[in-house]
Amino acid sequence: MGSLNTEKKWAFPIVITSLVCILLLATTFSMELVYSLHTITSIITILPSAVVPNQTIPDIVEAKIDQAPLPSPEPSVPRFAYLISGSKGDLEKLWRTLQALYHPWNYYVVHLDLESPAEERLELSCRVEKNPIFAKVGNVYMITKANIVTYRGPTMVSNTLHACAILLKKTKEWDWFINLSASDYPLVTQDDLLSTFRDLNREINFIGHTSRLAWKENKRAMPLMIDPGLFQTTKSDLFWVTPQRTLPTAFKLFSGSAWMVISRSFAEYTIWGWDNLPRTLLMYYTNFVSSPEGYFQTVICNAPEFVHTVVNHDMHYIAWDVPPKQHPRTLSVNDTSRMIRSGAPFARKFKQNDPALGKIDKILLGRKKGNFTPGGWCSGEPHCSKVGDPTKLEPGPGAERLRLLIDRILSPANLRKRQCK
Repeated sequence: MGSLNTEKKWAFPIVITSLVCILLLATTFSMELVYSLHTITSIITILPSAVVPNQTIPDIVEAKIDQAPLPSPEPSVPRFAYLISGSKGDLEKLWRTLQALYHPWNYYVVHLDLESPAEERLELSCRVEKNPIFAKVGNVYMITKANIVTYRGPTMVSNTLHACAILLKKTKEWDWFINLSASDYPLVTQDDLLSTFRDLNREINFIGHTSRLAWKENKRAMPLMIDPGLFQTTKSDLFWVTPQRTLPTAFKLFSGSAWMVISRSFAEYTIWGWDNLPRTLLMYYTNFVSSPEGYFQTVICNAPEFVHTVVNHDMHYIAWDVPPKQHPRTLSVNDTSRMIRSGAPFARKFKQNDPALGKIDKILLGRKKGNFTPGGWCSGEPHCSKVGDPTKLEPGPGAERLRLLIDRILSPANLRKRQCK
């Protein structure tokens, strides 16, 4: 009896436990079945319609509407990297040109050569350091270790390459390099220039050039000259040595303007010279008269990867006497209308404080004496005392003139006819 009572005592809990186990098993089986069905349905959904022949696709209105193409992004605002160079007595001219050209989106290297008194170079350095806009933006650099620069010798080429190297070391966030002298002056605002170049291929190079050397073959290419500026600390004239050399056969000579607007990629090529052509030509032009008017032209027109990027224009308005002399004519107020009609963004050469500069400031740049050329970036009171949005551009009539010039020189017929010819 005791044993029977014990079995009855445990029978009820055993039955309850069994029922709970059966219920749990049934629930688990149901969940696995639902999960399996969901998985199978998912697999069928992602299979191509050909795998499920009886499947029909419901009519969805949105699927039948052609999606409108996304608008192409607006070209970014380009950046220019400038070299503005001068010599003895050019401090005020250089400073005025820098103010007229300044824009916080660009980069600037300024240089007074070793012929300039130490006081002038120190004054320029102090002005750059103390200018509140320059100090805040940090985009104006001075070459404090001045170079000897002889206009007709290779030292001008080496100075230009030096500035390119500085700019490439400081930053690669620029698209074109422009070399100017203290005797140059802009005919358009930087907003005009930036807005016009925004739509251009960033590989284009504006370099005036020709292979028709004529008298230059005998007077410049064949004579051998030495520039004392390469090894002396004082500037002196070139001197010639004998015998003369023959014209080269390894490359074709070109000549043109010493002033140019070159792409960053071509500037890098002249500095790094990965196929050795820039270095070879640099050594050749070391003994060449007026090498600044031939070195860059000969490099770019003998480099197959850059020939198609050359535009035969130096972006300058320059007036020559008839017949032309060694140096261009100094510009005056009488040249104003011709400068404007040219559409060129720069002109040279000007005397210090010439009335023509005041007229350009007033009618073309909207610039007041001692101030920057105004643009969309200007903020604060007085105007342009603070930097607003540097990418905000407010182009004016100068952009229209420049666009007409570029459209003309970039026309396919004109470009092919004058490219490295």
